[in-house]
Amino acid sequence: MKDYIEERVLELAHYIVNTNSTVRAAAKKFRVSKSTVHKDVTERLLALALEVKNVLENNKAERHLRGGMATREKYLHTHNG
Repeated sequence: MKDYIEERVLELAHYIVNTNSTVRAAAKKFRVSKSTVHKDVTERLLALALEVKNVLENNKAERHLRGGMATREKYLHTHNG
């Protein structure tokens, strides 16, 4: 997703939640069509959420490796220094 679209999606979502706005009002505020607002918050926001979920799952899967490396570094630093 292009950076400007991603930024708009997040701004739209925050605006709608914070102001309890309608699709029509949000579209007018951001100068986009109602269908763009709808697509942004129903499809693109979900795609962004899936990307975040994948990153978090990957980090969780690698957590034990990072912990082991940190322990190794700590051990080497304290016993060699």
